Amino acid sequence: MAVPRHLKVETSISPTDAVRALRQIIGEANWSARRLSGSRLIDRWAVIVPIAQAARTIGIVIENGPLKDVGMEAYSHVQGAAGSLTIVEWLIPNELEKEWRVLFAQWTTRLPKCPWKWTFRERSTIGFLLPVWRRSKRTFKNQGVDVNKSAWPDTNLPSWPPSEWIISAEEE
Repeated sequence: MAVPRHLKVETSISPTDAVRALRQIIGEANWSARRLSGSRLIDRWAVIVPIAQAARTIGIVIENGPLKDVGMEAYSHVQGAAGSLTIVEWLIPNELEKEWRVLFAQWTTRLPKCPWKWTFRERSTIGFLLPVWRRSKRTFKNQGVDVNKSAWPDTNLPSWPPSEWIISAEEE
């Protein structure tokens, strides 16, 4: 079996909002999932020296259905002197392409705010010159999400879940 793809997305939402949106999607599709929690070693820069710190992670893995084994882990950390960024990391089985894009688009629309846009205050606290601002928007665009002005949330998505993905009680 091939190693799954790994997608790292920097967002302006909290880790709990990211997991909550995916949990809502899983519940509507009548799939089962398991929660993840742990910690991750990250580097925080203090002037010119990196300092290793641990960040608490939370996540969820889909256990059945057409998107079985898709996993998400989210954590928040301070990159510079102040302000935190939320990193959402996805593990996607290689055989899923179209299905993955449908899930990602649905997840994006269920978030409480546009995940690739930061307020002036957030940018001021975190830092204006970070490459995160463009990289985040580009990542969403590369995954098939419309990132044009006033395109979020996308109201042209098909209903969730697609009828061929619904798991009945007999199939479980």
